[in-house]
Amino acid sequence: MSKKKSPPNDWAQELFELKSRTALSQQMGGADKLARQKSRGKLNARERLNGLVDRSSFREIGGLAGKASYDAQGELTDFTPANFIFGRANIHGRPIVATADDFTVRGGAADAAIIRKFIMAEQMAHELRLPMIRMIDGTGGGGSVKMLEDMGFTYVPYVPGWDHVVKNLETVPVVALALGPTAGLGAARAVASHYSVMVKGLSQIFTAGPAVVAALGEDQDKESLGGSHIHTRNGVIDDEVASETEAFERARQFLSYLPSYAGAPLERAPCDDPSSRADDSLLTVVPRDKSKAYNMRRVIEAVADAGSVFEMGARWGRGAITAFARFNGWPVALLAGDPTSLGGSWTADTAEKVKRFTELAELFKLPVVHLVDNPGFMIGLEAERTATIRRGVEAMNTIYRSTVPWASVIIRKAYGVAGAAMSDHTRFQYRVAWPSGDWGSLPIDGGVEVAYRAELEASENPAERLIEIKSHLAKVTSPFRTAENFLIEDIIDPSETRERLCDFVNLAMR
Repeated sequence: MSKKKSPPNDWAQELFELKSRTALSQQMGGADKLARQKSRGKLNARERLNGLVDRSSFREIGGLAGKASYDAQGELTDFTPANFIFGRANIHGRPIVATADDFTVRGGAADAAIIRKFIMAEQMAHELRLPMIRMIDGTGGGGSVKMLEDMGFTYVPYVPGWDHVVKNLETVPVVALALGPTAGLGAARAVASHYSVMVKGLSQIFTAGPAVVAALGEDQDKESLGGSHIHTRNGVIDDEVASETEAFERARQFLSYLPSYAGAPLERAPCDDPSSRADDSLLTVVPRDKSKAYNMRRVIEAVADAGSVFEMGARWGRGAITAFARFNGWPVALLAGDPTSLGGSWTADTAEKVKRFTELAELFKLPVVHLVDNPGFMIGLEAERTATIRRGVEAMNTIYRSTVPWASVIIRKAYGVAGAAMSDHTRFQYRVAWPSGDWGSLPIDGGVEVAYRAELEASENPAERLIEIKSHLAKVTSPFRTAENFLIEDIIDPSETRERLCDFVNLAMR
């Protein structure tokens, strides 16, 4: 039997050129620039893509795009790839759009970019309903003085493709990882996300960098001007991590709680943590002394599926905890007061954090579980200066506009307008309270002496009379009096909280 011959390849020359050009694009900014990137403790763009997504799942789009030079005979003499790499990939087996700025090519500046790649990446995420992950390093496609010199003219500013950035925020999960000095448009792309991360000591974010700020008479280096210690504590960026590898893992975890696009069904994870699991440690977690704090994160870990809690934004707006968790395998958005920070009072930052998180839950239709301990909006001069009441009302309005299933557990305090923001009272209330529940239009502690001043002054033994008054008021403010009037739906044994919340989530997911 004769051996079958391979057919002649009439396109061998072109395929050779394809292979050569592909190899050139893989060199990025060249050996020297890649070595410099590595010396700064940074991965290069392609290493980042490989570290982020499922193994061998990245399929690049536009890998041959770049700036080329030719000789008089039309032969290629030089090639610099575009400094923006993107394509489709998988995370946990689900398709996403992954992008990475290549700092080794002109520091990510626009004069080395091909803007259509940036536009198409955002367009792909929007039109195919795929989650978007941006790894940002440099100006992220912003302009440069060198570019203006080469153009020979200037222009009225606009951002090509920004319409798709806006659309993506309304349709698909968007993650931004700031992985180096990030200014101008790069900073804007980092902020225009649902979840953002900086690497401590490696990432900086600024509207304009130190050299530009120096014109204002400010002598700052990159870290002091825009380090993660600033922006993960003011709400610009959600989280700070210690390494790029940790940033990749945070991005993967964040996406695991959300559907691929707004309107897609939520995915249930395997769960071997019984819904009926009772935790007796919750019986003693809240101290009787109302002035003492306790660990709300301990409560969250006790009631959610084991190992399922993913907190975001822990370093800012600290009066509220915002986290994803799972109950009986189902993902939920979890809000909780944090009594270790100003007693859980809502500052302007806390209110903004609650507002953003509630909007995120509404967009992707996650049920909300709210563990309530809120003594009210923060008071005082600083609170007035930062427009706390405006920010607080905006957060409350967002909660009242929410349409997703909502459950509240009143752990301790719920006072005033801020306490009323635990849920929309006009909807069905899936709500329970612990026996430690303490609520009202205002706290009576500390105000008794003022309210009963005349009576105390007329008393023969003011100290004894004050004890009697406080004892009487303690009975009046008992949560069981509220339950008698059906102004709280139920009071439960704290150890049963997980079972109640799993029941809620199972009903919500029907």
